[in-house]
This record gives sequence, C-alpha cells and structure tokens, in this order.
Amino acid sequence: MKKIIYFISLLLINISLFSCSSDDDLNYQSDFEKSKNTWIDFKASSNNSYQYVVTGSSFLISSRWETTITISNGVVIQRDFEYLGAPEYFPKAELKWTENENEINSHQNSFAASPLTLDEIYAKAENDWLIKRKNTTTYFETKNNGLISTCGYDTKGCMDDCFTGITIKSITSL
Repeated sequence: MKKIIYFISLLLINISLFSCSSDDDLNYQSDFEKSKNTWIDFKASSNNSYQYVVTGSSFLISSRWETTITISNGVVIQRDFEYLGAPEYFPKAELKWTENENEINSHQNSFAASPLTLDEIYAKAENDWLIKRKNTTTYFETKNNGLISTCGYDTKGCMDDCFTGITIKSITSL
C-alpha cells in the first residue's frame, strides 16, 4: 500500500511540475505584464474605442506601407491601407484603399495588417510572439505610452523579411 501511495504522490508531483506554465515561458514577461495592465487601463478610459497604425516594409519589393485599424466598442469597424513609395508596377487601385465594417478582410492578398483588436494582439503576443524559442531573436517595445509598439521575433540567420509579429506606430483613443 505504501508503494502505491508513494507512486501516486510521485506521479502527481511530476504532472504538476510539467503541466504548469512558468514565468520563464515568455521573453519580456515583466514588461509584457506591465504593458498589458496599461492596455486594460487604456481600454477602460477609451470605452474600448481606438485607432492604431501598423507599419510594414519589405526588402524584396523595396516598399513600405501603413494599415490603420479602427475599433469601436471592441469591434473592428474600418481598415485603411496605403503603400508609401510603392513600385511603379503596382496597380493604382491597390495603392490605397478602405474597408468598412461589412467589407473587412475583402482585400485578402495584400500586405495590410490583419484587422485585430488590441485584445487579440496582446493574446497573440502572449501565446505566440513572445514564447521562448531556440534560434530566434525576440523583440518587445512599448513606445506607445506603455502600449505595444513592437512585438515579435525573427529567426537567427534569416536575411530578408523574417519578422513575425507587429510594429505599431501609434495608438489613439476615439
């Protein structure tokens, strides 16, 4: 009987040790938690209505772009996209466009940022972008008054367009 109790106790200890997530699972754990708390305060003060601008660029096509996402009461209501210095061969209709509430995601094959709320961005940061990985460099900055400005990672040794994550230029309440 003692052997069974000992075995069960040992088994439960091992399960609890390996199934619980630790604070060491995320890069920038403390900074992320501080920023997430700032987000919760901003969300309340803005009535969950805000706008943010995501920037992007590519070495492959020598271009950069911006996507503006507008959220009202926690729902994405508009996505604006614009190339800044696009190559001449790009179709004019694709250089700048706006999607309204019922058109969100109608421009599927573009470099536009996904129409995410900041709740979804913080969730992606916590569950994907900041997870510790081998052979990667992780980035986390909060230059938007404590809110996420850069969050993601790239693979060490990758040469072009390797960043997985988001770069937010600005966040403003509506």
